[in-house]
Amino acid sequence: QVQLVESGGGLVQAGASLRLSCAASGPTFSAYAMGWFRQAPGKEREFVGTTNWSGGTTYMADSVKGRFTMSRDNAKNTVYLQMNSLKPEDTAVYYCAAVQSLRVAVRPVEYAYWGQGTQVTVSS
Repeated sequence: QVQLVESGGGLVQAGASLRLSCAASGPTFSAYAMGWFRQAPGKEREFVGTTNWSGGTTYMADSVKGRFTMSRDNAKNTVYLQMNSLKPEDTAVYYCAAVQSLRVAVRPVEYAYWGQGTQVTVSS
């Protein structure tokens, strides 16, 4: 069982940066692939990025590629989402997710554990 807690969201202006963190409980964090998703009001949950158990493989959605990066620190049981050059269309609740797998995963249905989400609002 893994519990995930996101933090770092907030209200920023367009062009600013934010770093989201997702702290995981449990001693086997390195056995999990991690993902970031987001959901805006009235829209489906959207894939943002994923990283494998070691952080050696990371895959980002085209909509954020070049602006967002994902990393993990297995010693701290934490995964990060660095968001630069934020745009109003990045406004959403951001969720981290975990699945016990050696491979990355891009679909929400592939993930077994979810955090409660953190709000990111980007003003124009």
